[in-house]
Amino acid sequence: MKEKIVQKATRLFLKLGFKSVTMDDIANEMAISKKTIYTHFKNKTALVKECTCNVFQNITSGIDEICSMEQNPIEELFEIKKFVMGKIEDENSSPQYQLQKYYPEISEGLKESHFEKMMECTRTNLRRGIEQGLYRSNLDIEFIARLYFLGIHGTKDQNLFPLNKFSTKFITEEYLEYHLRGIVTPEGFLTLKKFIKEHQAND
Repeated sequence: MKEKIVQKATRLFLKLGFKSVTMDDIANEMAISKKTIYTHFKNKTALVKECTCNVFQNITSGIDEICSMEQNPIEELFEIKKFVMGKIEDENSSPQYQLQKYYPEISEGLKESHFEKMMECTRTNLRRGIEQGLYRSNLDIEFIARLYFLGIHGTKDQNLFPLNKFSTKFITEEYLEYHLRGIVTPEGFLTLKKFIKEHQAND
């Protein structure tokens, strides 16, 4: 039952927002009593924490699987982008904004975990890209990895990038292209153009 509650609550939180969804909403959706939910979670904060950890672990597992395939480093980033975009259900509900505002400790903990995981993946991707002649050999890997993380998080700031002007899809695609154009070699640029064309054709 605990796993079912987490699955249902996660879908509702991501669709409607962490503040908007109440324990009553979850109970009604599942046709169970609130008491059943409180048997497994002492309060809503505990449930939100469990749900966000669950989402993070699912995304991390998916990214690990993509990275383990050791594809072309440029293709790898496009595949990760595609995978993560598939996990975003309703960008207009701004669940991340509500998480930051109403559950700052959970949000900060999630950001730290994201930073550690993303730095690990980005460093590996950069090293492989340099070894394969797709990324410039004079790149400072640590600097570029941190800059990429900063940009990923910065573009989620809705004060800078309001959703009524910039869709999540647009921001994600444009930032990935911006990042890659700054680090590729001439050979890497040809590969990049190929993947941009392929992904545009698949949209």
